Amino acid sequence: MRFAGYAAIFDRPDRGGDVVRAGAFARSLNRGAGAVPLLWQHEAGRPIGRIEYLKEDRRGLRVIGQLSSGAAGREAAALLKDGAVSGLSFGYRVREARGEAPRELTELELVEVSLVTLPMQPRARVHAVAGE
Repeated sequence: MRFAGYAAIFDRPDRGGDVVRAGAFARSLNRGAGAVPLLWQHEAGRPIGRIEYLKEDRRGLRVIGQLSSGAAGREAAALLKDGAVSGLSFGYRVREARGEAPRELTELELVEVSLVTLPMQPRARVHAVAGE
């Protein structure tokens, strides 16, 4: 199963009061999509597939992922297909930020992308699912 969506939405405060700005992922994206793991609920020990496409556009951080045929990937695919999980999120280290409440995140080291139940950014969602 493949899916597409946004792991980050630019210029919108998340539930923690942070705002990701366009260009924040530029350095990380130079490593390529394959360098960023696709995880289940931010759990480093639960990879569920691989990221095929990862790029910033005007809206945010666009992701296309392929779920694996292993047990964790099949479980994630079933929950995604049923609509029980539709959130996307990302793990990161702050390289540059300014201000407080909201804190503007201007440069981030992207560590991972995850399918999640409750994304920190409510608009960070899977928008399309294909395959089984």
